[in-house]
Amino acid sequence: MSDSKDLLRAPFELAYNYKRSNGPVMSKFFDALEEQKILGTKSSTGKVFSPAAEFDPDTHESLKEMVEVGPGGSVESFSWIEAPQNHHLIKEPFAFALIKLDGADSSMLHMIADCNEADLSIGTRVTAAWSETSEKRITDIKFFTLEK
Repeated sequence: MSDSKDLLRAPFELAYNYKRSNGPVMSKFFDALEEQKILGTKSSTGKVFSPAAEFDPDTHESLKEMVEVGPGGSVESFSWIEAPQNHHLIKEPFAFALIKLDGADSSMLHMIADCNEADLSIGTRVTAAWSETSEKRITDIKFFTLEK
């Protein structure tokens, strides 16, 4: 049996010291958010994905053509949050919703605020409300509001 003084020891730190790259497609998507524009990617069949996608999920085609969509769209489904929890970004009642932006064929998951649950239904028109500061993140769209 060896003495504990003979054991090898080394410091160990569990860390992930790298940043994830957004890649060429998502970098353009996030750069556009800074300019209060929403981009989608267009496939060779004309289908537009928003938020931008790198590949067509049906054909596996690499998508590079960027097109502007929204900022308005229609609610496709929603879930009302009457009592937001600490982890929610919005502290007043709001909805998580799938929103099909004008010019897009897919839906974007985001939040709808500054309304009541009774104001929402499938097909309700909403538009992006922009954050006061831009961070080139999806939260540059603060939430969506009812179109006036």
